[in-house]
Amino acid sequence: MKVLAAFFANTLANFVIGLLVAKFLGPEEYGRFALSFAIAAFVQMAVFDWLRLSATRFYSERARAREPVIRATLDTAFAVLAVALAIGTALFALFGPTLDFPGLLIILALVTAMANGLFDYSTALVRARFRDRLYGRLVVVKNILSFALTGGGAFLFHSAGMALAGSIASLLGTVITARAALTDDDAGPTRARLETARTLIAYGAPIIAANLFYQSIPLAARSFVANFYGFAETGQFSLAFDLGIRAVQALGSALDVVLFQIAVAAHEQHGSAKSREQIARNMSIVVAFLLPACVGVFFVLPSVEQLIVPQQYRGPFGHYLSLLLPGLFAMALVQYAINPVFQIAKKTAPLIAAAAVAVAAGLLLALVLPRGVDASSVALAQCGAYIVAFGTLIVFAARAKPQWPRARDILASVVATAAMAAALQPMRQLTPGLATLCLEVAAGIVVYGGLTLVFDTAGLRTLAVARLRLISARA
Repeated sequence: MKVLAAFFANTLANFVIGLLVAKFLGPEEYGRFALSFAIAAFVQMAVFDWLRLSATRFYSERARAREPVIRATLDTAFAVLAVALAIGTALFALFGPTLDFPGLLIILALVTAMANGLFDYSTALVRARFRDRLYGRLVVVKNILSFALTGGGAFLFHSAGMALAGSIASLLGTVITARAALTDDDAGPTRARLETARTLIAYGAPIIAANLFYQSIPLAARSFVANFYGFAETGQFSLAFDLGIRAVQALGSALDVVLFQIAVAAHEQHGSAKSREQIARNMSIVVAFLLPACVGVFFVLPSVEQLIVPQQYRGPFGHYLSLLLPGLFAMALVQYAINPVFQIAKKTAPLIAAAAVAVAAGLLLALVLPRGVDASSVALAQCGAYIVAFGTLIVFAARAKPQWPRARDILASVVATAAMAAALQPMRQLTPGLATLCLEVAAGIVVYGGLTLVFDTAGLRTLAVARLRLISARA
């Protein structure tokens, strides 16, 4: 529960910081900032993300005690890759070609990739050992520094470059403050083994390749919008996608950080049959949380836009996010419900094929859909690409004959969400604002939460009752 609290606190902080940066930079400069961050995310994923995945899958308290070679190999690999990226960045700064996009922002994006890679790798190590207190501390420190440095850079200088520099400083500063707690004494570089690195890369490479395909979709979308509609429209488009994907991924990640580790533990302790059973239940839980969350976002959008979205983004924000929401939901199911089927089995090659199909579908939709006065067609193409990815991966997963979630659990989530939507629909006629938002959220929780308890969807009622009894016994 502590790690979930940390995730939600991190989500709230990221929302606030993202909104502040967007407000202080304005749509045009935020468009440059968003495109730079998309470049950073792509590079980070390509270079460093296999370390995070490997730490999540193979590092644990047991591995720390019995197999120090895993941590030693991961640490050494990160150091080597960081040095290589630093050299590449320096070479680009000295000899890189002149581009339409500012070269300084590209350099800062590459450094951001390294800093964010280090932070994500460090937090993956902490989560793999279930050190919830340390994880919470890292999140708190990062958010405090990000608020002061990233938000402060945007406020004082109104510059995408200074905001990126603040982000780099906050990420590196966070890891430095906890460096002693992150160190394994028995995992020095002399214990690193090339063969172990090859094994870890072989596990992570298909996942990374698939994620790179997926990451190329928003990167291409932002580049397309910047090219045809300008950086100001890129800022409008990017804020809607950024906040939407953060909300969905934050909830999915908060579930995944607990559920996936439980599935890994089930595989280690009880074998593949038990892990498949756990993954099937995990799917039900992910759907039970994400489906009402995404539908609920659509209904509360007018009030959210009125209350927290900066004035210069209102209108386009709600429009673009409404178009993107079905795709964001599909992408979350891919990442947190379907991907674990392949990750636990260590057969991740189908992920690449599904992602490649998604990219092809996105490109086809971008060409076929009529281009209008804004970037609506780009949003629809991106949404469609994610939905195609979900459908394709379901087909591949079916061929692996996994254990699927119970039909009654999925149906219960759909029925409860439909009832929630019916209750919220009349409230869309109310004047957007805080009172309306509170009323909508309360109604959504009562209707969906009540039906979830009645249906005992994914065993959540049983789990809640057991948790309450445990708390009562301790009291």
